[in-house]
Amino acid sequence: MAQVYDHGGGVRSLQVPIPDNPLGHTLVHVVDTDRGPVLIDTGWDDPASWAALTEGLTACGTSVAELHGVVITHHHPDHHGLSGKVREASGAWIAMHAADAAIVRRARETRPERWFTYMAAKLEAAGAPEEHVAPLRAARRRRTLPGLSPALPDREIVPGEFLPLPGRRLRAVWTPGHTPGHVCLHLEEEHPARRAGHGRLFSGDHLLPEITPHIGLYEDPDDATVTDPLGDYLDSLERVGRLAPAEVLPAHQYAFTDAAARVRELLAHHEERLAGLLALLAEPLTPWQLAERMEWNRPWEQIPYGSRNIAVSEAEAHVRRLVKQGRAEAVPGGEPVTYVAV
Repeated sequence: MAQVYDHGGGVRSLQVPIPDNPLGHTLVHVVDTDRGPVLIDTGWDDPASWAALTEGLTACGTSVAELHGVVITHHHPDHHGLSGKVREASGAWIAMHAADAAIVRRARETRPERWFTYMAAKLEAAGAPEEHVAPLRAARRRRTLPGLSPALPDREIVPGEFLPLPGRRLRAVWTPGHTPGHVCLHLEEEHPARRAGHGRLFSGDHLLPEITPHIGLYEDPDDATVTDPLGDYLDSLERVGRLAPAEVLPAHQYAFTDAAARVRELLAHHEERLAGLLALLAEPLTPWQLAERMEWNRPWEQIPYGSRNIAVSEAEAHVRRLVKQGRAEAVPGGEPVTYVAV
């Protein structure tokens, strides 16, 4: 049975499963408009996920064919994966922020072997051991890579502007960090239960009630710009906290209130994490060595291969923030690069 929840005021959420993932599912939101329902995110491209989405829409009294549009919070496959199928079945438009649309475009145009070469080089530079990098070199011979043909959006989400949802007031709020083009969507309408606050916020992965979204490096084989994703995320958190929505409707877990309190918790969490890294950097360490020593939800030796790549990216994002703050610096002349507290 499809898991559907009615949030009132013409807004519902559907649980769309993510295969083999501890998150379990993505919450796809259905917003009624004067031109038909609009989806916020679509879920993972998988037959079981598609079945859950279509069954959920039926439970809402509508169907894929009746959808008017799709608004994507960010390009990750558990949010954008089914967008192409939805468009094929309905003719609905797909909207996405330009920064994430550029990633989608590059993903479609970049050969799989280029991605593997890029990932291997990044891990080598981070100090990963040869036994970890070797599988990526072997994988260069693959001709396909899952998730590299996402749907191109038709429309651009412009920060600060209302989206084209007839009869609704849904404003885009740019919240980079988790991805460079992540957006939250502020429904600037009175809460159906008249809760205190300013409307409702569809927060994607930016603001979740119990877990912290992954903040790693922005991946782009053709762009060597030194970005600061964690700095972007912390700035975006404060921006969302100032909106003071009556309720937050995230893409995972469950709806919650008091966004400002959750923002304060996350800001404190990252400051604590930065302080912990600074203590570790009393001696020069590579990003890989840092990741090995950081606290995760399980011991490093139990973290699977793919998750280790994510952990190293997260360690690098935190180091970049420390460097930008003048609290750490790269040790000159070393290869792979090491960092030390200042």
